[in-house]
Amino acid sequence: PMEAEFAKLFSNAIRYIHFAATNEFYMIADSAGLDYNRIFDGMTKHYPRAQQLARAGFAAGPCLFKDTAQLAAFAKNNFSLGNAAILVNEGLVLHIIDKMLEVHDLHQMTVGLLGMAFKPGIDDIRSSLSYKMKKILSLSAKEVLSTDPYVTQDTELLALEEVIERSDIFVLCTPHDEYRNLDTKGKPVVDVWGFLDKPER
Repeated sequence: PMEAEFAKLFSNAIRYIHFAATNEFYMIADSAGLDYNRIFDGMTKHYPRAQQLARAGFAAGPCLFKDTAQLAAFAKNNFSLGNAAILVNEGLVLHIIDKMLEVHDLHQMTVGLLGMAFKPGIDDIRSSLSYKMKKILSLSAKEVLSTDPYVTQDTELLALEEVIERSDIFVLCTPHDEYRNLDTKGKPVVDVWGFLDKPER
């Protein structure tokens, strides 16, 4: 039974670490003023060695973070890769907000968050980094609005059309297919995932 439990924890932890690797690459490239998704495409197109690399984005949900943290606790905090992955994946939200503040006067802007579920195509918000984004942005932005086509248990969610109309800038938090051809009326969108520029697979 313990081997089976470790197999489950290790599987989730390695996936979380994989996300941390690409998210740290994203932050390094973004800090250099470069488009990480162009770099990602150059690394992965017709190159088998990099095929396992995931796209950058919010790594969350009820298992990846929790199981990585559980392993770190069991190992008496000697799980350095896991601890580093937590700092990177949780820190991506702070990086995005810091970069937005460098370019935009968020105190005068309404920010619209697109997608609140922890991954696309579902209604599950457990451990979703969208809510961390919303909470921290609320300290800097004039107003923060949120929408999601699947989530039903959040009474603060607004219709997509209202968020599009009232917002000055958007953050694509969850790459739901419903957002692929979204008309944001020329307003800027922060898209870590590179989703809005990518054709459907």
